[in-house]
Amino acid sequence: MNGDRIRPRDIRNVPAYTFLEGARYLGIPPATLRYWVLGPSPGRGNESAVSQSLIHAPAGARNRLSFNNLVEAHVLRALRTVHRVKMTAVRDALSFAEAELGIDRLLLRDELRTSGQEILLERLGQLISLSKSGQLALRRILAEYLKRVERDESALPFRLYPLPPGWSKERKTIVIDPRISFGRPTIAGSGISTEALISRIDAGETVDALAEDYGLRTTQIHDAVLYEKAA
Repeated sequence: MNGDRIRPRDIRNVPAYTFLEGARYLGIPPATLRYWVLGPSPGRGNESAVSQSLIHAPAGARNRLSFNNLVEAHVLRALRTVHRVKMTAVRDALSFAEAELGIDRLLLRDELRTSGQEILLERLGQLISLSKSGQLALRRILAEYLKRVERDESALPFRLYPLPPGWSKERKTIVIDPRISFGRPTIAGSGISTEALISRIDAGETVDALAEDYGLRTTQIHDAVLYEKAA
């Protein structure tokens, strides 16, 4: 299995985000993110909620998510919010990919760009009668989301550029890196959190003054404001 490549003690797997924070950073409704991670309430003879979840938080996380979980939710958003693929279909497709390819947590894997994506789309097509044109459209959307995840030499995610509603795929002003600013969204290349900028603006400071203080372009600060307001 490829799952052993995700090291439990890796900073990327440390529970660091509440559901509200993760949802805000990614532009996902908190209730939706909770459902993806926790699944439906168990009962009535159904399988457990954990077994029905699409994203598995670290053991003992106490309702907190890891950076890896944010990456999984970022990719899942392309399937769920763009094409409205049903959760049951996605769960079945991921299980199929694991059984056929030996790849667990496919949403986190670089393999999703290649054979994993083909298997996923093929399975989704069978489950929900997704047309060939629909599969092509979904492949393009997935590619856009996957390009916003940077990977290390082991092909594991280490940097995520969130995609707020209305932003173009080329726009990568904001980044989430678990090694910088405690994993909070920052201006790419600066280490300055968007929250810090917003706090100073709300306190009455001007964009020009902040740009001078931090050595940033005013367009970067404007993007930080737009990102925080959209979240």
